[in-house]
Amino acid sequence: MAEAQNIPVGSTTAGSIAVAAESTVATRMSAPPSFDVADFPVPHGREEEWRFTPLERLAGLHDGTAVATGGAVTVEIDAPDGVVVETVGRDDARLGRAGTPVDRVAAQAYSSFEKASVVTVPKDTVLTEPVRIAVRGEGGTTFAHQVVELGAFAEAVVVIDHTGDAVIAANVDFVVGDGAKLTVVSVQDWDDKAVHVAQHNALVGRDASFKSVVVTFGGDVVRLHPRVSYAGTGGEAELFGLYFTDKGQHQEHRLLVDHNTPHCKSNAVYKGALQGDDAHAVWIGDVLIQAAAEGTDTYEMNRNLVLTDGARVDSVPNLEIETGEIVGAGHASATGRFDDEQLFYLQARGIPAEEARRLVVRGFFAELVQQIGLPDVEERLLAKIDAELEASV
Repeated sequence: MAEAQNIPVGSTTAGSIAVAAESTVATRMSAPPSFDVADFPVPHGREEEWRFTPLERLAGLHDGTAVATGGAVTVEIDAPDGVVVETVGRDDARLGRAGTPVDRVAAQAYSSFEKASVVTVPKDTVLTEPVRIAVRGEGGTTFAHQVVELGAFAEAVVVIDHTGDAVIAANVDFVVGDGAKLTVVSVQDWDDKAVHVAQHNALVGRDASFKSVVVTFGGDVVRLHPRVSYAGTGGEAELFGLYFTDKGQHQEHRLLVDHNTPHCKSNAVYKGALQGDDAHAVWIGDVLIQAAAEGTDTYEMNRNLVLTDGARVDSVPNLEIETGEIVGAGHASATGRFDDEQLFYLQARGIPAEEARRLVVRGFFAELVQQIGLPDVEERLLAKIDAELEASV
């Protein structure tokens, strides 16, 4: 089944949204989460959560001057039989269940959409084909909201593919029922001038499994905020990401795993490659283990490969532990250039320099690409990596 729709323009006043569960945690130095834009001051770039972001390139999404225009984005949803695809209004009780906006842009997006897309996989349904959501930018500015909900013991893979040109602020909710398994692949392959700011909220049920694979290539500015909290014990979350930041691009990924429930697990691995003048990547990894979350097992890691001079990486892993009764917790971050020994080894065996360079970068990303599990998507991403490398020659 397939559905095509336009994401419409909404008002700029806060609407009424039902909330079944929410995290009270934003970041250590930010305002509390809220659906109301007025609860967030206009950022000036000195705030901890905004200090790496080029506010002047957000096209007014952060200060309320962005004006939505009709037809800015087209969404097409292709789902297997048994999946329910709906377009709902702001008063639908399923909106906002997975989490609350933690910054002004996310609150503006919640306050400004009129219609939302809801994809529901019923209880006990195991999909053998992925749900594919194609988000195509047609120019202009828009505010969007998307919900993906799995019933108890359901299993699904969802691919969200962003292409074209747009200025978009969005919230995406993932509600994973008890015992369910959800894998989400979010690809940001925008045109060069696009601006994309989004908050991803995942609420993981008892003994449920959530895997997120975030892939960012295109866009002028992309700022994504994946967040995970738990609705029951035994939940597991895996957050994987890869990004290839080119000349002049700003790509920012800010993660938060809120261990608010006992005996849950999380693992986060993000890798990035950068090339070209003023290429800027930002990775912020926040893990909070609350006092009630005994038995937590968590780890986060960020690796960056700088391919040319003029590129910059800011990588900040953070870990807060409020209980001593945990299984394990740790974090790591590293940024470096090519391993000259690897390149020498390959070239000494007759492999040309550029081919050796391509093989090293492919190997760097391989473990994350393999997490996708969809051959067509994996091949496309590897081809994109090759194209990025060829463009720099």
